[in-house]
Amino acid sequence: MYIYDDYDQKIVDARVAQFRDQTRRYLAGELTDDEFRPLRLQNGLYIQRHAPMLRVAIPYGELNTKQVRVLGEIARKYDRNYGHFTTRQNIQYNWPKLEDVPQILADLAAVQMHAVQTSGNCIRNTTSDQFAGVAHDELIDPRPWCEIIRQWSTFHPEFAHLPRKFKIAVNGAKEDRAAILVHDIGINVVKNEAGEIGFQVYVGGGLGRTPIIGALIKPFLEQEHLLSYLDAVLRVYNRYGRRDNKYKARIKILVKAMTPEAFGAKVEAEWAYLKDGPQTLTQAEVDRVTAFFVDPAYETLAGDDAGFLAAKASNPAFARWVERNVFGHKKAGYACVTLSLKARGIAPGDASDKQLDDVAALSDRFSLGEVRVSHEQNLILPWVKQSDLFAVWEEAKRIGFATPNIGLLTDVICCPGGDFCSLANAKSIPIALALQESFDDLDYLFDLGEIELNMSGCMNACGHHHVGNIGILGVDKNGSEWYQVSLGGRQGSAASLGKVIGPSFAQDEMSEVIEKIIKVYVDNRHPDERFIDVVDRLGIDPFKTYVYAGRAARKEAA
Repeated sequence: MYIYDDYDQKIVDARVAQFRDQTRRYLAGELTDDEFRPLRLQNGLYIQRHAPMLRVAIPYGELNTKQVRVLGEIARKYDRNYGHFTTRQNIQYNWPKLEDVPQILADLAAVQMHAVQTSGNCIRNTTSDQFAGVAHDELIDPRPWCEIIRQWSTFHPEFAHLPRKFKIAVNGAKEDRAAILVHDIGINVVKNEAGEIGFQVYVGGGLGRTPIIGALIKPFLEQEHLLSYLDAVLRVYNRYGRRDNKYKARIKILVKAMTPEAFGAKVEAEWAYLKDGPQTLTQAEVDRVTAFFVDPAYETLAGDDAGFLAAKASNPAFARWVERNVFGHKKAGYACVTLSLKARGIAPGDASDKQLDDVAALSDRFSLGEVRVSHEQNLILPWVKQSDLFAVWEEAKRIGFATPNIGLLTDVICCPGGDFCSLANAKSIPIALALQESFDDLDYLFDLGEIELNMSGCMNACGHHHVGNIGILGVDKNGSEWYQVSLGGRQGSAASLGKVIGPSFAQDEMSEVIEKIIKVYVDNRHPDERFIDVVDRLGIDPFKTYVYAGRAARKEAA
């Protein structure tokens, strides 16, 4: 993973010192709320419903165990003993005291972490595939390119005050696990007819109030031109993006208004001034960054481990966990393990300080000291020998991270919602917990198969509800909390947006609503047919009819 050089450390340390003084002046009454607001946002500090919230950047979701331990220590020392992993592969602390935040940032800087550009109208944390560098279906490791983008975008003076926040994702595998089509810029690694590696560039994707799937504007971009082309995209957006209405300020609105073809033409015109200029990436620079992402010291193994295969054959519970939580590795005899942060009774994405300590110990022992964060709000051990999988499973059970539900209905993507966020219209966490309770039978979950359920507490869509096979959106109705349900969304290379099935539901109806949706699926599916395939085949009408039938009958009876 990338290691700070002296320059990196100096600028992060300088930012900590700067914010420490800004916070001191604010607490002393020397800065007003309006003056302090942009300063705190530049350092990832929000004011939420009950307390400040600090969002810490985890570049492309990669951590070493020293960093994981510091995240646990911050939760223990400055928060309420837990942190929340987000769909941006970051971590949030929901209860820090304002006067403690400068020291938290200093503690982070000591392990090469920060909260810079995790908020504000700037380029945010670049995200990627949680299995980057180890995935069996990877064309190239996208992490060096994410790091190149991070270095280019951090403190970029021209893009520090964009019309709105800006998000970039990079995918380097055949399967898109980075959700690039719902980002402001999505970058996909491809090979051309000559076998050369380059990038497809998508623009104008995003969720929120106006969900849009990104449009391909550059089918093949040579690697050396990545930064100059991104610069051209940002310049066009910075020039033409709306600043009079924040709800229409995202690049997706501009691309839609211009049309992707017209927007792409403006980018090409701007790029003509930048191409082959100072931002052209030399092979030496690419090699310099790539050198930080070489494979760790792994063993040369022949193939599938005999002990692992025997344990899987003799232990059904272990086999079930392997089926859902273990992903194929590029190296023979190794595996990637997903630790589920979706145990029953726990808010999705939350991890306690003790669990973070335990994950660090687990990775030091079994995964060469690396931990990853997925945008599905789980943690990954990327370098586990097959011969160690049974021991990892037993230890994961002990710390509460072994629920075998990855990709299943209870692997819910969920924002903090109205329990914390001042923007939320409704609570998300109680609905997630109720669904975990309703679908607690693991045998039944496995029988149902893959179902992605995503939930957001407001139209900002931090829970990615638009691309959930089942999407739930919290809405305000005359001052009370209600929930809108959509079906048919999906992420990946065939990303699609879900369709709303009808009027919203009260909180106490939601478990029954999801149960009815699942019943329609079970009653109509063909052998081995996934939920999303049934929705595609039938459309939403059969689900809508069955879900609302009981409501109509109750109204007539009343």
